[in-house]
Amino acid sequence: MHPVALNVISEATMDTVISDRSLPRANTMPGGTNKAEELVRSISPQYLDRSRTEKRRQNNPRTDLAAHLFDDKMSDKKKLKMLNRIATVKDDGTVLVQVPSDIEPATLDLRAETVVPEVVDDEPCEVTDIPYVPPLQIVILIVGTRGDVQPFVAIGKRLQDYGHRVRLATHANFKEFVLTAGLEFYPLGGDPKILAEYMVKNKGFLPSSPSEIPIQRKQIKEIIFSLLPACKDPDVDTGIPFKADAIIANPPAYGHTHVAEALKVPIHIFFTMPWTATNEFPHPLSRVKQPAGYRLSYQIVDSMIWLGIRDMINEFRKKKLKLRPVTYLSGAQGSSSDIPHGYIWSPHLVPKPKDWGPKIDVVGFCFLDLASNYQPPESLVKWIEAGEKPIYIGFGSLPVQEPQKMTKIIVEALEMTGQRGIINKGWGGLGNLDEPKDFVYLLDNVPHDWLFLQCKAVVHHGGAGTTAAGLKAACPTTIVPFFGDQPFWGERVHARGLGPLPIPVEQFSLPKLVGAIKFMMDTEVKQRAVELAEAMESEDGVSGAVKAFLKHFPRSPPSVPPSHSASKFMEPFLGPVKKCFCS
Repeated sequence: MHPVALNVISEATMDTVISDRSLPRANTMPGGTNKAEELVRSISPQYLDRSRTEKRRQNNPRTDLAAHLFDDKMSDKKKLKMLNRIATVKDDGTVLVQVPSDIEPATLDLRAETVVPEVVDDEPCEVTDIPYVPPLQIVILIVGTRGDVQPFVAIGKRLQDYGHRVRLATHANFKEFVLTAGLEFYPLGGDPKILAEYMVKNKGFLPSSPSEIPIQRKQIKEIIFSLLPACKDPDVDTGIPFKADAIIANPPAYGHTHVAEALKVPIHIFFTMPWTATNEFPHPLSRVKQPAGYRLSYQIVDSMIWLGIRDMINEFRKKKLKLRPVTYLSGAQGSSSDIPHGYIWSPHLVPKPKDWGPKIDVVGFCFLDLASNYQPPESLVKWIEAGEKPIYIGFGSLPVQEPQKMTKIIVEALEMTGQRGIINKGWGGLGNLDEPKDFVYLLDNVPHDWLFLQCKAVVHHGGAGTTAAGLKAACPTTIVPFFGDQPFWGERVHARGLGPLPIPVEQFSLPKLVGAIKFMMDTEVKQRAVELAEAMESEDGVSGAVKAFLKHFPRSPPSVPPSHSASKFMEPFLGPVKKCFCS
């Protein structure tokens, strides 16, 4: 789960791009233009350096969408209207992208300088000849919940095995977890529990009430401004000096590429969900029916994230990094083909897209072995041994809006299908039964790599780590997505025949859960789950991630990361954001 992935639209953003009624803010934009002029400038093609490809599109007699967007003769108002027809922010926090059915994917790639490779680098990192890299001081910048942090603990431990010094910088409430694993720790700002509660309540990044905006603005700013000391300040507890030679980060850290630029060190981005544009599937935070809009969806989501954080990023660049502010920037801040990316999932579940180049790796799921040191409660072991394998049902650290109602549905569904069930109470408050049931066991958090091996199937929110653990244990899976990338994993699981269609949490009902349980009990579904688990046995995502990092580490002094290289396509997408607040 990635609670700040789109948690970015702010009061300052609304004032900047929508209207002139604003609160005072730092003038970090070059040129000192007023807001109305900035809006016009940002969506005017004469301010964009168009490539030869884009110019050819303008000369194309075909009246397609991309040609209109880059037509100097078309008014800005008409372009805004056109874009507003393409992208709409829905109540569930996703971006709905709609394009005409006769549009071809290539015409919608506004990032025209991107060259789609004809040959995919499919060579596994495990068999790649990795040149020796002298011992480095590596900082890993991770924003999110425990599910986001855990894979990087495993990666950090393996980097230490290669002789590198590793500092994992994340939220303060994960300090004990990181230190116990044997890594150095540095605190980042932000409270993942507050962020998760916000995202579940608002289904994305649009606040349900204005009073919530300053809270989330404060959270994100704390994260961004904590990144530089995480890369160069001494250890908080021991005072031992530290200076990063390289940065590993996940995209919700937001300021990661800017710090790399200031420190002139290489950066490698790893993530548990797709963040690189492709024609094979849409951005996980978008909803797109037409394949022609898949690549476009990444560019729209990028733009919306950037519009929400650019004032904080430029304040950070100017005040802390002593860098010039930037006017245009990719929201993901890592979209450039010059920055290597590693994706933490099994290629047997989601193969590497054919239009991803050699600097992008799909390394496999990264598991941290917790089961070997875990001693389960005796009562749990006896309950498991007393009958058939149970079904696990839990939603981890996500707060549930109506826990009593959901608990009642779960218990009734188990009873109707004749199944035993383990309910994880988590942060959501599930499991308050009117009276005990012998076919239900209630528990707090237990390592998934131990627990799921005791289960016949799993029902959960669809976080990448939880999904991976269930599939590794050969469990048919039902995903009940709350927000973010969870619907994406639900769709991937269903597409592979490993579980039913995902059940969005707001549609969670007794008939749907009963149907999902019956689907998972099918012997063919179980066989497919076993086959995938066997295929995953041959993968070592942790080694794959480390070797990908070492493979792409520059052998010569690193150049400054091109933090504004993706600028050309960014500002035309002010239209969809304008519609969110003005329609």
